[in-house]
Amino acid sequence: MKSEILAAAFMRPRAGRRLAVLAVSLTVIGLCVAVFKTVGFGTDPGSTFSLGLSNRTGLSFGTCQLLFNLLLFLPVIRLDLSRIGAGTIGNMVGLGYIADFFMWLIERQMPPMGFSMTERIFLFGVSMVVFLIAASFYMVVDMGVAPYDAVPQLIAARTTRLSPRAVRMAWDLSLLSLGFLMGAAVGLTTLVTGFCLGPAIAFVSGHVKGWFEEASPVPA
Repeated sequence: MKSEILAAAFMRPRAGRRLAVLAVSLTVIGLCVAVFKTVGFGTDPGSTFSLGLSNRTGLSFGTCQLLFNLLLFLPVIRLDLSRIGAGTIGNMVGLGYIADFFMWLIERQMPPMGFSMTERIFLFGVSMVVFLIAASFYMVVDMGVAPYDAVPQLIAARTTRLSPRAVRMAWDLSLLSLGFLMGAAVGLTTLVTGFCLGPAIAFVSGHVKGWFEEASPVPA
C-alpha cells in the first residue's frame, strides 16, 4: 500500500514537463533567496530559521536547510506518504545549496562598498515578483511539498480546534521568531510573501494548471 502511494506521488501526468518546471522553479527560488539575504530585507520564515541556525552554528545555509528538513521529513514519512514527491526531495536536498551557490556568486560580484539603498530596493522588487511566480509554479506542478510545508498540513489535518490557516500562521511565526532570535534578518520580504504568495499561487494555477494535466483523448 505504501509503495502504491509513493508511486502515485512520483508518477504524475506529463511527468517530464512537471520535472522540468520543478527544476527551473527550485533554481529560481534559490536565486531569489540568495538575493533576499544579500539585500537584507528578510526572507521567508523557513529560510529565516535556517539562516539563523547558520549564524549560530557556522554551517552553510544549505546544510542547515537540509538538516532541518530531514528532521521534519520523519513525521511526514510516518504519517502521510502522499505528500512526498520529487518536489519534496528537490526542495529538501537542493534548494539550500542552490541558494548557497548564488550567495557566493553575488558576493564575488558585489561592489566593494556594497549595494546602495536604491539598488537594494530594485533588487528586492524584481526578486520578489520572480520568487512569487517561481514558488507558484513549484506548487502548481504538484510533485510533493517541502517538509516545512507538510508538517503544518499534517497538524491541521489532525486538529479541529484551529483552522489550517491559523496552524500555518502559528507555524510560520514560531520559526520566524526562532530565526530572528538566532540573528537572521526579518523584514519586508517576510510580510510580502505572507500576504501575496497565496494569491500568486491561485493566479498562476488558474492560467497554467492545464499544461500539466493529461491531454484529453481526441474524439474518433
